Amino acid sequence: MKQIKKHFVWILCTVLCLMSLTACGKTVELESSLDPQMTDYMVQTAGSFLEEVTSMAESEITMIIDQQAADPGVITGLESYMSLTGDLGALVSVSEQGRVTEVEDGYEIAIDAQFEKRQCEFVLGVDEDIAQVTSMAFNPVYSLGENMTKAALNTLMGMGTVFLVLIFISLLISCFKYINVIEKKMKEKSAPAPAAAPAPAPAPAPVPVAVEEEDVTDDLELVAVITAAIAAASENTVPADGLVVRSIRRVPNSKWKNA
Repeated sequence: MKQIKKHFVWILCTVLCLMSLTACGKTVELESSLDPQMTDYMVQTAGSFLEEVTSMAESEITMIIDQQAADPGVITGLESYMSLTGDLGALVSVSEQGRVTEVEDGYEIAIDAQFEKRQCEFVLGVDEDIAQVTSMAFNPVYSLGENMTKAALNTLMGMGTVFLVLIFISLLISCFKYINVIEKKMKEKSAPAPAAAPAPAPAPAPVPVAVEEEDVTDDLELVAVITAAIAAASENTVPADGLVVRSIRRVPNSKWKNA
């Protein structure tokens, strides 16, 4: 904790030094765009700021980020530096030359720094009064082979993602037919069973029609004819006088048809 306070005291002292030069800087700005002496001092201050940041332990930087104990622009720069420590390595040297650019909300100081693994451009942003650090950025310089490798990996990742999405969509579309079948089965299960059709009523039994017997015994002509027929059929074994017709009944037509 004491070490963290020491770093913050140093940063505050740096900011106070910048504030002390504000009036002079403003006067120079009226006469010319940027004073060379002022530019050199801002470059040296940015280099010292970079050395102080890179000398901090990882736990200290993490604590500052977690507690938001600095300006949001500085927090963003610290997060960028933490993500690039593997690509940069330790700080080796800082160039004494730099560039100061006037921007809309103040100034940007860019210096080149050499790390163990590669060169990096450090950009420090300050406000118009040169009293507060507004931003901090690390821009590593990668070789052509590294850039081509990263581009190839990004292209491969992008194309792989597209193909995976297309494969997923094709599989989803192919499953639609199974979804329809499952949906139909679920509807059939949820639908009520059809009611059984009522049994047909039994057909009424035909009512037998009573055949009215016709009494034809009073028909003398018919009686005489039937008697003569019977006598002829008996081949004169029975005398005609011995036949007495007492009743005559009509035989149903169906019996004659069967005969």
